[in-house]
Amino acid sequence: MKYTSILLISLLILGGCKIDSDPINYGSDACHYCSMTIVDKQHATEYVTDTGKAFKFDAIECMMNDLKDTNDTKIALFLVNDFENPGQLINGTKATYLISKNITSPMGGNLSAFENRAAADSVQSELQGELFTWEELKKRLTNQ
Repeated sequence: MKYTSILLISLLILGGCKIDSDPINYGSDACHYCSMTIVDKQHATEYVTDTGKAFKFDAIECMMNDLKDTNDTKIALFLVNDFENPGQLINGTKATYLISKNITSPMGGNLSAFENRAAADSVQSELQGELFTWEELKKRLTNQ
């Protein structure tokens, strides 16, 4: 009975843990990588570890630089702001990325994320640049 109770309590505790984003407090949260205050709602990002700890970044390029020294197998969520919906975090692994010299990002990487390829294609047709998937971008910027 004692072991059954311990097992049930453990399962309840573990089952109740939900990995989720931690809202970015624009104007007060600092970038984990460069320590700049996060103010840009079109380019801010965060990742959340499998233990629920959130790391926030002022730009996608800061997150990618941080990933060079991070074991990303321990990351449960990659979240990026949707360029067309500032302040709305989307799944970074499913986003389409645009590097365009005509869109300035906080750290000068000119890197923006879009929830879907059609939106990225539309902005690219107007502002030029190069499109990437998550895996292509990660390979290009982190050498992984």
